[in-house]
Amino acid sequence: MTRTYTLKRRAEQQAMTRQRIVEAAVDLHGSVGPASTTVSMIAERAGVQRHTFYAHFPGERDLLLACSGLVHERDPLPEAAAWQATKDPRRRLHTGLRALYDWYKRNAGLLACVLRDGEHHQLTREIAELRFSGPMASYRQVLGDGLDAPQRAMLGLALSFFTWRSLTQEGRLKQDAAAAAMTQAIISQK
Repeated sequence: MTRTYTLKRRAEQQAMTRQRIVEAAVDLHGSVGPASTTVSMIAERAGVQRHTFYAHFPGERDLLLACSGLVHERDPLPEAAAWQATKDPRRRLHTGLRALYDWYKRNAGLLACVLRDGEHHQLTREIAELRFSGPMASYRQVLGDGLDAPQRAMLGLALSFFTWRSLTQEGRLKQDAAAAAMTQAIISQK
């Protein structure tokens, strides 16, 4: 019995150490970005040695997958299926954009660093595409239902983090006003 308890306790400690490493990395990714985050920085913030870090994450891909998984677990992207039942295209579009814009607001610092680094850091770009391509395709499908080609092009612009940031940070629009402005711009294309 003692041996089982010891193994269980050790596994719990290892899981807690892994969690500390991932949380430290996510924090750093949101401040300096994934491309500038070093193993030494993560190990120091997590309170572990470099060899402990490597025991949990032998490769950078493993770490980035764990980090993006933790972010998704803490605050998942909105589900497009929730908007499908709304028949009025204007209302569906506004509801979907507002949900996405609220998510952008909650995750702005981290997302800005990840997207910036994804411009020049291949692995960051790959992981971001892995995590975002499916939800974005769902948003385009559900929110784009009944839209013509120019409206779908505008929808792509509306879904962009950079559009949201421009509207809310530079344009100083509130979340709802930003979603309403993009909804109007898309719907008025007809």
